[in-house]
Amino acid sequence: MSVTAPLAWLGHLVLSILAETGRVSRFTGATLAALVRPPFYAREFLHALLQIGWLSLPVVGMTALFTGGALALQIYAGGARFSAESVVPSIVAIGMARELGPVLGGLMVAARVASSIAAEIGTMKVTEQVDALVTLSTDPMKYLTVPRVLAATLSMPVLVAVGDSIGIFGGYLVGVNRLDFNGATYIKNTVDFLQFWDVGSGLVKGAVFGFLVALMGCYHGMNSGRGAQGVGRATKSAVVAASVLILAANYLLTEAFFSA
Repeated sequence: MSVTAPLAWLGHLVLSILAETGRVSRFTGATLAALVRPPFYAREFLHALLQIGWLSLPVVGMTALFTGGALALQIYAGGARFSAESVVPSIVAIGMARELGPVLGGLMVAARVASSIAAEIGTMKVTEQVDALVTLSTDPMKYLTVPRVLAATLSMPVLVAVGDSIGIFGGYLVGVNRLDFNGATYIKNTVDFLQFWDVGSGLVKGAVFGFLVALMGCYHGMNSGRGAQGVGRATKSAVVAASVLILAANYLLTEAFFSA
């Protein structure tokens, strides 16, 4: 094997990553431009709002409930080492509102929604329904991408807010029934320590995560390969890309919001 083979492989990898980044950036720019151009397909938007927002409530709610309960147990066990068990209500509330609510909600929606969008649009491309839209003078970006991206961006903060509430309630249930906290004291500590920006930052994160989830689903669906294998690869790539971007965006937003 040639000595330069590893360097050639590394160079090819870097160029591939840069090319993919460029394609995603162009797709993002086209999506943002299409958001402010008529026409607007209200029926598609409402359908996407139902599929992305309303039908994601059960999985987000269950995830938040068990996460809040487990978080209360972990914080109590850790705080007991320093005789600081009383911090459980405040840390559960702050942790759910700032981090766990938006991130876990985003990841669960990514698993459910990004895969669904990519599979749906990829199947439409394979069966030439996307080409049929162009033949009918309908812009696929306006008809397929914009309603889904807008619906996910608007509904995700609502899902995060609901998930935060259920997660804090899960911590309350464990704290009162398992850890012997007084219910009124638990609620008072939660309210006293939870600030507006703790909740607001999570809602902003939710909007960004929703945008990324729908964008990745639409992008990989639009660029799906032919056949069942192509749709499968597009679905897998959409979930992986959305999940990685959520974690990366979470760090960047946390750094911007809470850095010293």
